Amino acid sequence: MTDSITHYQNYIDGQWQPCQSGRTFDNINPADTGMVVGRFQASGAADAEAAVAAATRAFHAWRATPIGKRAKILNEAASYLEANAARFAEDLTLEEGKALAQARDEILRSAQTLRFYAVEGQTFGGETYPQDDPLQYVYSHREPLGVVTVISPWNFPASIPARKLAPALITGNTVVFKPSSDAPLSGLHLVEALAHAGIPAGVVNCVTGRAADVGPVITTSRAVRAISFTGSTQAGAHIHRSVHLTTRLQMELGGKNPLIVMEDADLDAAVDLAIKGGFSLTGQACTGTSRIVAVAEIKQRFTEKLLARIRTLKIGPGMAAGMDLGPLATAKQLDTVLQYIEIGRAEATHLCGGERLSGGDYERGYYVAPAVFTDVTQDMRIAREEIFGPVLAIIEARDFQDALAKANDTEYGLSAAIATRNPHYMHVFAHDIEAGTVKINRTTTGNLVNAPFGGLKHSSTSTFRESGRAGLDFFTQIKTIYRGI
Repeated sequence: MTDSITHYQNYIDGQWQPCQSGRTFDNINPADTGMVVGRFQASGAADAEAAVAAATRAFHAWRATPIGKRAKILNEAASYLEANAARFAEDLTLEEGKALAQARDEILRSAQTLRFYAVEGQTFGGETYPQDDPLQYVYSHREPLGVVTVISPWNFPASIPARKLAPALITGNTVVFKPSSDAPLSGLHLVEALAHAGIPAGVVNCVTGRAADVGPVITTSRAVRAISFTGSTQAGAHIHRSVHLTTRLQMELGGKNPLIVMEDADLDAAVDLAIKGGFSLTGQACTGTSRIVAVAEIKQRFTEKLLARIRTLKIGPGMAAGMDLGPLATAKQLDTVLQYIEIGRAEATHLCGGERLSGGDYERGYYVAPAVFTDVTQDMRIAREEIFGPVLAIIEARDFQDALAKANDTEYGLSAAIATRNPHYMHVFAHDIEAGTVKINRTTTGNLVNAPFGGLKHSSTSTFRESGRAGLDFFTQIKTIYRGI
């Protein structure tokens, strides 16, 4: 019998190739676990070493490549993504579960990111410095770091690696890229686009496989000058402890993001913010709303409106039109969310949802009904720990200052939002909230391609921001040059 499953390979030194052990793993559709999306290389240390070696060999030639040629490759890769957006979006939905329209938006956003850095990277240089010696010229020069490692998560498997790869490449670095094993195909499509655009051999290398098998080589190798990682705080802390002193780190980690709802808020609009922030992408966004901090005066009315809206939400496979929530992305994530729902039932007042859905389209998928808990206090686990699923915890506050204090009472500081009409609340919130991304009458989720993105506290290493012009800083180092005339 012919194997009908599509097999995908690593991309090392300009060639698609199997891993050296011959081992593979299957990528499963979370909406229908009977469907194998593809079979991928279960790479090991030898494959990771080959990728690092290829990137090392390619660095000096890529660094010397005129920046206009580097930009041309990024633009042509963007065109390839746009031309194949329908196919790539379908694959993204099948492997990760999000709605097809959202998947298409992600592919197009990835193309937009490549185009942004193709332009912005050509304006990113050094400075000249005034000084007193008329026979001296002092200036700074930015240069690439060398070999950099990119490790990306499964929840945005195209757009997050795009915002790491694009600034790395335009500034002259070579890359070893490991996509998440839970959604590797979208990362390979991004590499496919760069290969189609003619990127030289060794400049981008991609290995799939378990972090335990590949990670030690691509993070601790002395040839690796920098690591850009997005994932859990626990995994980020492990990498942070293991790397060399001179290895530069950029990490975007967990979140426990609050939405404050004030007494003067438009409650219908606030409910919309809670639904979009908490349940879009089935709650699987690092910037997703997890906590609702509502002042006592409007808490009951807000909660009633929220529950009414939740009852109208449609849950189903991302390939079906009109769905508001898809499945959770993995069996592990399903188990985690269900465990936290049981914890919430024991800690707080359970208002709705939380059950695993079954029957019909749900039978072979990782579906959970969106859950809401109230009477949540600051010491409860559902108020403090990242769940990464469709679960909202409603916390009562006396007034604005109490709401702000409760919003800040967390080890995380990625994103935070407030719903209010009061300019004073807006101003103080923007100034005093402990979060790297601050939203006023907007959802906690979402960020612009051209604006810096990153967290505070345990949501980040608080070193270098991603996205926007700031995203170029991480991948360059500065030399200051004093030249006599």
